Amino acid sequence: MRCYKAVYFVMVFLLSATSAAAPNDPYGLTRERMVRDDIAARGVRNVRVLESMRLTPRHEFVSPSQRALAYVDMSLPIGEAQTISGPFVVAYMTEKLEPKPTDKVLEIGTGSGYQAAVLSSLVGMVYSIEIHKELGLRAERTLKRLGYRNVVTKVGDGFAGWKEHAPFDKIIVTCSPEDIPQPLVDQLAEGGMMVIPVGERYDQILVRMTKQDGKLVRETLVPSLFVPMTGEAEESRETKPDGRNPQITNGDFADTIDGTDIPSAWYYGRQATIIEDESAPSRGRCLQLHNAQPGRPAQIFQGFPVDGRAIRRLSVTVSVRGEGLMTGVTTNEVPAIAVYFYDSQRSRTKRVILAPMMTQNSKWLGDFAWKRCAGGTFVPLWAREGILQIGLMGASGTLALDDLKVESEKR
Repeated sequence: MRCYKAVYFVMVFLLSATSAAAPNDPYGLTRERMVRDDIAARGVRNVRVLESMRLTPRHEFVSPSQRALAYVDMSLPIGEAQTISGPFVVAYMTEKLEPKPTDKVLEIGTGSGYQAAVLSSLVGMVYSIEIHKELGLRAERTLKRLGYRNVVTKVGDGFAGWKEHAPFDKIIVTCSPEDIPQPLVDQLAEGGMMVIPVGERYDQILVRMTKQDGKLVRETLVPSLFVPMTGEAEESRETKPDGRNPQITNGDFADTIDGTDIPSAWYYGRQATIIEDESAPSRGRCLQLHNAQPGRPAQIFQGFPVDGRAIRRLSVTVSVRGEGLMTGVTTNEVPAIAVYFYDSQRSRTKRVILAPMMTQNSKWLGDFAWKRCAGGTFVPLWAREGILQIGLMGASGTLALDDLKVESEKR
């Protein structure tokens, strides 16, 4: 019987691939590439989840101005200081939720409705709470227009849950509290599962909680960075970000998530591993990025607070070693460190490649032993947070990094 089920799901997967690429679907081929290269290639294996990602029209859940980026693996602003999560993150969290056709799921989102749409074909019922009125009403209209009949939405305090529909078999949260809200614990059914990012604003961990004998058993998954819940839940954080003192954590990559080689505080790594290298400046662990196919991303990120009213300039120093580094599909695809700046609403952004981040005006290409490099950038007055990206940026080869430090200059 299991073999027949396996064959059935493979057939469904192949048929959905065909329909996704149908001529009347202008985004079909782009969605196919997204599932193949950005989701399946990075480890998501659940066939039903892949099928849902292949068929869910993400472009319908972003603004018209962002639709060209709808199937790029990145978060996108949706207004009201909120974002829609990148496709891989949605697929990864959905897979970790282990969705079943009989599940009743509570989904707490920031306003796009996309996660609820992905869950719709995988579970029995989805109860979706959106935290912003305008975004929540827009998500409700979109879900109804697209025919997601088993999704019920409301606008409200997501961390209070939805008591009248409890208990829930599964709960999935796409905005970050400092701790697990007790109402969600109470409303999770015995044996149920919750996937949620928790922690400080820029030092979050995605965890999976299973309710056993009335208590939650915690499983650490990966570092993450999600937008915070607004209002009282955010104001009550014990540790608040200080944009007047921007800092990077775990710049020597020595700390890892227990039982893994995933560096703590860094998130969304692609083709990134921690290796032991006695020749590294720290005489121990360092980060290694490796890519064999030009154009494919190999990168890692870390978020941090930065207030452009107080900080004039950021400076970054790092030790690097290269092996067989070559430009990617274009000559502009070379290894680099970049900073993304965001305003308080995450509607205004700026990406800066740190310059020079090199020695003797040479790019990080070819083979070279460990060397110390430095670079910096001015901070926009409107900036309130930043994201540091270390990446091959489409280049191929191997780049090792160690002892990364960030310093700031006051205005």
